[in-house]
Amino acid sequence: MPDFQNPQQDPGTERRLLLVFALTFLVIALSQPLLKKYLPQQAAAPSPPQPQPQSNPVANSTGAAQSLSPAVSAATKQANAESETIVENNLYKITFSNRGGQVKSWILKKYDDDKRQPLELVNHAAADKYGYPLSLWTYDETLRNKINSALYVASKSGILSAPAQITFEYSDADLSVRKTFKFDESYAVGIETSVLAKGSDIAGLPTWPAGFGDQATLASYAASRIEYHNSASSERSLLVFPKPTERLAIKAVSGGKTFSGPFNWAGVVDQYFAAVFIPENPDSAALVTLRNSLDVPKDWQHPNPQETTKVDVLGAAVGSLNGSTKGRIFVGPKALHVLESVPVSGVEDHPDLRDLVNFGFFGIIARPLFIWLRWTYEHMVHNWGWAIAIQTLIINLTLLPLRVSSMKSALKMQKVQPQMNSIKEKYKKYSMRDPRKQEMNQEIAELMKKEGVSPAGGCLPLLIQMPFLFAYYSMLGAALDLRHAPWLWVRDLSSPDPWHILPIGIIITMFLTQRMTPQAGMDPAQQKMMNMMMPVMLGVISWNLAAGLCLYWSEGNLIAIAQQTIMNRTKLGREMREMALKRARKKEK
Repeated sequence: MPDFQNPQQDPGTERRLLLVFALTFLVIALSQPLLKKYLPQQAAAPSPPQPQPQSNPVANSTGAAQSLSPAVSAATKQANAESETIVENNLYKITFSNRGGQVKSWILKKYDDDKRQPLELVNHAAADKYGYPLSLWTYDETLRNKINSALYVASKSGILSAPAQITFEYSDADLSVRKTFKFDESYAVGIETSVLAKGSDIAGLPTWPAGFGDQATLASYAASRIEYHNSASSERSLLVFPKPTERLAIKAVSGGKTFSGPFNWAGVVDQYFAAVFIPENPDSAALVTLRNSLDVPKDWQHPNPQETTKVDVLGAAVGSLNGSTKGRIFVGPKALHVLESVPVSGVEDHPDLRDLVNFGFFGIIARPLFIWLRWTYEHMVHNWGWAIAIQTLIINLTLLPLRVSSMKSALKMQKVQPQMNSIKEKYKKYSMRDPRKQEMNQEIAELMKKEGVSPAGGCLPLLIQMPFLFAYYSMLGAALDLRHAPWLWVRDLSSPDPWHILPIGIIITMFLTQRMTPQAGMDPAQQKMMNMMMPVMLGVISWNLAAGLCLYWSEGNLIAIAQQTIMNRTKLGREMREMALKRARKKEK
């Protein structure tokens, strides 16, 4: 007697049942065209359809299709054709397309490109391949493509002036997407997005996927970064140096990698502009980094389609992985006064976006220097080149006492050099491990103490100057205000000197400075080599530097020449030169 409690004991029964079901389905599928052609359709009857017996699968299928049609139609929300909506204020002009509910153009009115036209921040060459701003990023590529290519229904069309709000909606039987954007008079745009797939929340992160429109050279692509501010990382590193802002260079960015929050803000930047998302709930925010390649011309001034090279294009998607996303996106210049006007909650020391301006390791010095430079521009000369010239003059006059101190220290060291050499010769026969070598060090220390000489006396003034000088270099490199700022023959202080006059000036002034500065403690052959090599090396370094940096550098050298000329005529200077000449004659003999 078969055991009905264990049907697996009769595998043939299961196979036969599957075969019956398959044949039944095949018969139903093949009979559908015949039934539709030769039998009257139930949908034409004016009266509502009557319930059909369960034994009639054809009638059940037809009834089910008729009952689902109205529901699907009611849930569908999509446009019939592509359209555009423009939103603008005094700062920007944004063009939305209802295809994907994304941005086709984002123009900054107060900035221009290399052709002196209003700056377009959408990199169209990259966006055509990798997506447009404010598209949505999902982990499912098929769903992502559908979301960003569908025709949304826009709540408004035409040209809108801020303050304004626009909503894009799309839905079908399986998918429902809603995107709302709010605009005011600032560079920040409010964002609310939600994605439902078959009734479940899906992570659809707003994104800025493909670089910036101001990237017109290989160097501008190389300046791209992914940056984010994480207060938690700041708390962990307060004992060393606070580092709440992380800056990921291109090589450190992996396409499609997810970083978990909390994030006060996160996004993609280049040298002068930024697109960063400011989540309403930092704790639930996530960052997905995007990195793709793009073929660009090798020669930007004379582009040849056959001569291209690959560059990396960075993007970022930021939002909640647990459902809808709400927050803001700042798209605009990395200008300090602009960034300080954008409030960001959760940042204790300075609740704004000022950290987007990277003043480098010596930012604590560089930031005040820039504020001073901007004040000079706004209140004195109204030209950034002349503002740099005035500030450079003041800085070098301020550093003059340090140069004099360094020269005095070098002179004292040279005076005791013969006695120090005598002591070293006395202990020359002993090895470094011999305890008597310690006696040599003690005698040299007593001699230096007696003559008032410090071994660090000549280096200390230079060490004090170096952080100051590096801070100035990093400040000028990060200053957006120098972009396209003219000065005399230079059209753009943030770009290399078109005629290379300033780098050539650096070479000449450096050579003169080396020749004029007495090096009493240096071997004449070494000094001659240094006099030739150093100017050439510095000239190579400065050849393609920003003109603003070269202006600061060359003017500093001119001031140093003037100072050295005066110092060489003093008693101290004459004594230094005489000692250097005596040493040279002795070396020749």
